[in-house]
Amino acid sequence: MQTVVVGAGVVGLACAAALARSGREVLVLESEASIGQGVSSRNSEVIHAGIYYPPGSLKAEVCVRGRHLLYERCKTHHIKARAIGKLIVATTTDEIEALQRLAERAAANGVDDIEMLDGNTAMNQQPGLQCVAALHSPSTGILDSHGLLLSLHGEIENHDGMVVCRAPVTHAEIRNGQFAVTVGGDSAMSITADELINCTSLNAVQFAAQLGHQAEGTIPRARYAKGNYFRVQGKVPFSKLIYPAPVAGGLGVHLTLDIGGQARFGPDVQWLEAESATGGFNYHVDPARAESFYNAIRKYWPALPDNALLPDYAGVRPKITREGSAEMDFEISTPAQHGVPGLINLFGIESPGLTSSLAIAEIVDNALHKQ
Repeated sequence: MQTVVVGAGVVGLACAAALARSGREVLVLESEASIGQGVSSRNSEVIHAGIYYPPGSLKAEVCVRGRHLLYERCKTHHIKARAIGKLIVATTTDEIEALQRLAERAAANGVDDIEMLDGNTAMNQQPGLQCVAALHSPSTGILDSHGLLLSLHGEIENHDGMVVCRAPVTHAEIRNGQFAVTVGGDSAMSITADELINCTSLNAVQFAAQLGHQAEGTIPRARYAKGNYFRVQGKVPFSKLIYPAPVAGGLGVHLTLDIGGQARFGPDVQWLEAESATGGFNYHVDPARAESFYNAIRKYWPALPDNALLPDYAGVRPKITREGSAEMDFEISTPAQHGVPGLINLFGIESPGLTSSLAIAEIVDNALHKQ
């Protein structure tokens, strides 16, 4: 086997599709019963513009590039997507400066359609909104993420690749310059591959560590942040996504609308104590967390009715940390970094991973062609 991709989330499938399209023999291994059942099944389906990330960061690069690629793919592959726009709102005058900094950061990242609105203009656009100023991002949108997953799966198979589910990788090691992969589950087998792409998301750090052989300092430390979502009973008065000024660890409790029109709020940021994903996570949404949601939401939607929020779902973000670094970027660890030919590790691919997936796949494909 030439190339094995471990993980059939949206990033793993995007990488596999790009590699298969370039002529590689590709096998995708997924432990779950079907594609996209991990982190990819627990996101807000937002196409991000590229506003929040530090200029020059990998997140900024792949988000902006990925947005263009994603809208184009949705158009050519008939995947439901709409650029409905987003308002990032300041609810106090103290937050206006934060919006101005975001506008400057967006411009530095190549997001050239951001517009600063005064409070009255924003509130006239979105009745029910309360704010003193807002940033308007017209290129932010929403999509049918399941449709994207199916299109990538189809492309892999159309280029003679294969996706095998219920196929957990129970062990992998580097042996004689190749990757020896042991697969359990319904499709128990042993595979030898020339190339291995670690797209295991929550497990990426642990997977890389057990492989060994990589240069010291190239594997970061894993951290996990749970994000809870609540859905809204009844209709909301908004036609755009509404985001507050960002908070530490996330973008604040924001309103998203899915492609079917369902409104939900989230995520919050709940740091977990776990040092690895072994044993899984508890995705239960505690109804008691609704109190903090009401307080956060009513800053920009004061008319939110009592008892309107119902627990919906939760996700866990695979964050990474390094000593001395306050804000972690995505990491695509290639042979040029860790010294193992044919191995690529994707670390810390959280939001905006969905938006960035096709751009990440380009980088992975280029890295393997360069080696």
